[in-house]
Amino acid sequence: MSQLPPCPSCGSEYTYEDGIQFVCPECAHEWTAAESAAAEQARVITDANGNPLQDGDSVTVIKDLKVKGSSLVVKVGTKVKNIRLVEGDHDIDCRIDGIGAMKLKSEFVKKS
Repeated sequence: MSQLPPCPSCGSEYTYEDGIQFVCPECAHEWTAAESAAAEQARVITDANGNPLQDGDSVTVIKDLKVKGSSLVVKVGTKVKNIRLVEGDHDIDCRIDGIGAMKLKSEFVKKS
């Protein structure tokens, strides 16, 4: 069975094919395979200054970030090396010295 793309509108994984279109049963969004391929190529993750980010880049935190469920804080100016880009609202997966594995939003970092 082939893997169908998730809905570009709501992100649902329960899409199905209807002729030449894909349909989302949750939000009723319809799109074609060409639109899906263009959307995947158009997704570029950028930092707070608009610079494109890639896997393996080093970034610097530009705002104090509270760590959810902990009293720790990631301070301004913290350097993060060897980032990985992932899908989702927190689009950077990384490891911060003294804190551990974290997910960050690209809007709170700048490329080093």
